Amino acid sequence: MKAVVIRTFGDPDGLEVVDLPEPAPAAGQVRIATEAIGVGGVDAVIRRGALAGYGFREGHHLGSEVAGTVTDVGEGVDASWTGRRVWAFTGLSGGYAERAVAAVDDILPLPDGLTCVDAVTLGGSGVAAHFALDRARLAPGESVLVRGAAGSIGITAVQLAARAGAGAVAVTTSSAGRGARLRELGATHVLDRRGRALPGAPDAAPPSFDVIVDIVGGPRLPLFLDRLGENGRFVAVGVVGGPPPADFGTRLMAAFRRSLTFATLSSDSVPGPDRQAVRAAQFAEAAHGALRTVVHEVLPLDRAASAHRMLDAGEVFGRSVLTP
Repeated sequence: MKAVVIRTFGDPDGLEVVDLPEPAPAAGQVRIATEAIGVGGVDAVIRRGALAGYGFREGHHLGSEVAGTVTDVGEGVDASWTGRRVWAFTGLSGGYAERAVAAVDDILPLPDGLTCVDAVTLGGSGVAAHFALDRARLAPGESVLVRGAAGSIGITAVQLAARAGAGAVAVTTSSAGRGARLRELGATHVLDRRGRALPGAPDAAPPSFDVIVDIVGGPRLPLFLDRLGENGRFVAVGVVGGPPPADFGTRLMAAFRRSLTFATLSSDSVPGPDRQAVRAAQFAEAAHGALRTVVHEVLPLDRAASAHRMLDAGEVFGRSVLTP
């Protein structure tokens, strides 16, 4: 079968399309004929070699999120899964391929009206956005800043914050055009990547925020810690911009009397049944148009490197999706 692996860490040219044996489902697993494959920020981080210290090596088979049709089941799995359309989490490998395997506990049937492309656009990112706002204890009337809002996590977080009754939903993004699209999704204020108002903005953003959801990380993270109001909560759900400065915690200590909170959130730490319950509810909402998915582009699997180039260049609004 056709698959994509990391030949060499670094830029997207290090990705290679190869032929691999079709995987067989082990006990407790299913095999899926993939119809859509999500391209996420974590894929780019792994590809660059930033997580080599966690055991990722060159030759790694990328991909964690797919949707398609179950073709076979392993020992102990109900045979009725065969032929069903599902979303699946494949771990942190094995998704960029024509066939993938996943644990039966990590798959979810797709409702009628939800395409496989929409499923991989929402499946992982929607859960991350939901539990980030839950971890932040967002209350109606509070102000929220979503940093790096043009990706699929940020787009969902904007919608969820607006639906939760946030008094203001500010976003950081790279252009007025993207800001206009985010306003259509529920944003009330648009800032540039440094947190400054974009030229021509119709109104000023709040000077401080009750909640900040950060997908970016990177060297500018301390600038946004400074934007927290008293008792403010900062939740980091991604590091697509790289790690923050090693001494960023000194900003928190300098603001000791404001009682600020900094937290990280990985959906891996959320119990599986809780993740699946939220995901199922979001899939149903998306199928009926109550929650919007934004697909930047759908590309064939052998153009995975092109998808990663767009990701690295900051050109993706929403999610890029691969199809076999």
